[in-house]
Amino acid sequence: MIKVGLVGFGKAGQAVAQVLQEDPRYELCWIARRSAVTMAPTPPGIDAPLVALATPDDWGQWLDSHPVDALVDFSRPESLHLYGEQVRMRGLMLISAISAYSDADLDYAHTLASNARVLCSPNITVGINFLIMAARLLRKIAPFADVEIVEQHFREKPEVSGTARKIAQTIDVDEDRITSLRLGGIVGHHEVIFGFPYQTVRLIHNSIERRAFGTGAAFALAELARCENGFYTFDDLMMRMVRKELLSKQP
Repeated sequence: MIKVGLVGFGKAGQAVAQVLQEDPRYELCWIARRSAVTMAPTPPGIDAPLVALATPDDWGQWLDSHPVDALVDFSRPESLHLYGEQVRMRGLMLISAISAYSDADLDYAHTLASNARVLCSPNITVGINFLIMAARLLRKIAPFADVEIVEQHFREKPEVSGTARKIAQTIDVDEDRITSLRLGGIVGHHEVIFGFPYQTVRLIHNSIERRAFGTGAAFALAELARCENGFYTFDDLMMRMVRKELLSKQP
């Protein structure tokens, strides 16, 4: 059983906690927040204690007395720099679903991968990463096709979706081809539209509930545990599975 510490307890963090709590492969040992724990009771089914860890020293002392095998981060970019050296020193697995890392943040995350297994993905749902893999393949097959990306999220999300930016980067299209819509009640919608002569292909993913992030984190933990130290993306893990499956079918 893999012992997990969860970082962040917003709406996504709460949903991830529920999934990890129910998965027999994992023990959700505790949930870390930067601020003092003055909040409503945890949702039903979540038994892990909440702890406030605001400094690197806090992290070191807490992990000394409450060790885990992995961290799953659904908080803010700056959290990486609070616990990062503990990941490096202890060789922890790190699953980060932060969508707003700067280039400097990602450079720092790469340095941790010399001593640990690190995965960073702005969207950690299985479906969206399958969409990215399919879009990349279709872009290779038909580089002449017109491509547009549409992302829709809840009204309070201020920035352009990090997932949409990753899609654009992965299939080598300009970010000005991204159309963003903000509407009440939408958890997350991403669509990649390929315009061919005489036909159109639409790849669509909808996040119906935030627990999809939890199932993605659970998948990533299981697959990362089989990897060597290094820096990974979610599609790296999926491609490992695809290659293994294809090789198993060869005569």
